[in-house]
Amino acid sequence: MATALNLSPPISLLRPLSFRKIPKITTTIRASTSSSETSPSLTTSTKDQGLSSSPSSSATFAPPPDFKPPVPQRFGVRPDKRWEVFTASLGLIFRLGTGVFVSGYSVSFVPKNEIPPGQYALDAGDSKAKETSKLGPRPEKPIEIYEFEGCPFCRKVREIIAVLDIDVLFYPCPKNGPNFRPKVAQMGGKQQFPYMVDPNTGVAMYESDDIIKYLVGKYGDGNVPLMLSLGLLTTLTAGLAMIGRMGKGSSYIPSKLPPKPLEIWAYEGSPFCKLVREVLVELELPHLLRSFIYTESRPMHFHTVSPFSCARGSPKRQILYEKAGHFQVPYLEDPNTGVQMFESAEIVEYIKATYAVQ
Repeated sequence: MATALNLSPPISLLRPLSFRKIPKITTTIRASTSSSETSPSLTTSTKDQGLSSSPSSSATFAPPPDFKPPVPQRFGVRPDKRWEVFTASLGLIFRLGTGVFVSGYSVSFVPKNEIPPGQYALDAGDSKAKETSKLGPRPEKPIEIYEFEGCPFCRKVREIIAVLDIDVLFYPCPKNGPNFRPKVAQMGGKQQFPYMVDPNTGVAMYESDDIIKYLVGKYGDGNVPLMLSLGLLTTLTAGLAMIGRMGKGSSYIPSKLPPKPLEIWAYEGSPFCKLVREVLVELELPHLLRSFIYTESRPMHFHTVSPFSCARGSPKRQILYEKAGHFQVPYLEDPNTGVQMFESAEIVEYIKATYAVQ
């Protein structure tokens, strides 16, 4: 007989929101086809803003010399990275695991023989832990969030995105970043973060609490999770969650935009994923979290980094399990070099070596 644990959201704490419409300034990150018609190239343009960035035509991308993808070690930590993983884990304590579970998360413990071969499930002694979730409506186009890692208000928004498992295009805005901080000021009138744009409804807004309530109302069940509904206490604990990684993921490091998107499988609640995300933010690499796989009738626009959000209960865990024959995050696929790899420490080193301006 199966036993089940269900995590139910609290009652709705929504209040009326004031929306602003997206200004006419337009920003696109799109894929263009090169003369060979086989290698898509990235172009980032901001009309009427004087801002533009594109992949360096002279840049070449290759793995570091003698590079070999590491053998995945589930829950293993490289000895020289133990302190970093520990400090990145502090957020789980202060935030009580918010962002680890997808909305409506449920786990059932069933006999191993009830799980068919090829289906992702955790081993739990003589049983298997079968995880499910209840997702709300999916946005037709990705929500756009302008934010950076070292900000408690931004962390709150990233947590609800993990809970809702929705498509979000993150535009990192590290300190001194040349592209997206100025863009926010021109779109919204000030440099304040996070800033959200929903191209599906024409709504744009500042203020983390308003963004959270908007997202759960539009793409969830209307209920704000308890740890995101405590006002000042939520903000204080979100700030304390970053104390071990103070200053990381906040300041700009010059980088080279790759011609094809990287794909990163990760989620907010994982300390291993956080170490990778810090580097992505510092290098100001936009990244798209997708809650579903795109088909020919619903094509994916290429972006610099395309991560798949896969908190506990996300259906994308099964997809990665089938794709790689193993589930572990973060997981990187780089079509620019052909590299595919697990292990956060090695992924960080690889990204820096390949995309940071030396």
